[in-house]
Amino acid sequence: MSNQTIGRPMEVLLVEDSLTDAALTMSALSKGKFFHRMTLVRDGLEAMEFLHQEKIFARAPRPDVILLDLIMPKKDGLEVLAEVKKDFDLKAIPIVVMTSSEVEEDRLKCELHHVDSYIIKPINLSKFVEVLRQIKRHLLADVILPSAE
Repeated sequence: MSNQTIGRPMEVLLVEDSLTDAALTMSALSKGKFFHRMTLVRDGLEAMEFLHQEKIFARAPRPDVILLDLIMPKKDGLEVLAEVKKDFDLKAIPIVVMTSSEVEEDRLKCELHHVDSYIIKPINLSKFVEVLRQIKRHLLADVILPSAE
């Protein structure tokens, strides 16, 4: 049995309105050989419903990481980021902002909300995979294994 099939998969919430960018992100995760389950939501309102397990997302799993686009309809990524980081139950979830915005002000606003990583699209595969590996190591560091007794 390979290490990739041991334990539960990493729960990934991808918040992305572009199906093309979503497909590229999914491909990058596959190439990085991450044992994961991904849920795609298409705007910030859906993201918050998912995170609060509301409406059609009543049985949604808690994500281990959120991959967040900034420029979206209904509620943009900065609004989602701000809401998540203010919420006691959600603020510990690592957030990776993936955006086509090269506006320095956007990056600074994300940093003010303690974003875990900020990646400019198109995604640099090696940087993206390394960011996810760091998050995975962080998540595993918090796992308490049962004693052998």
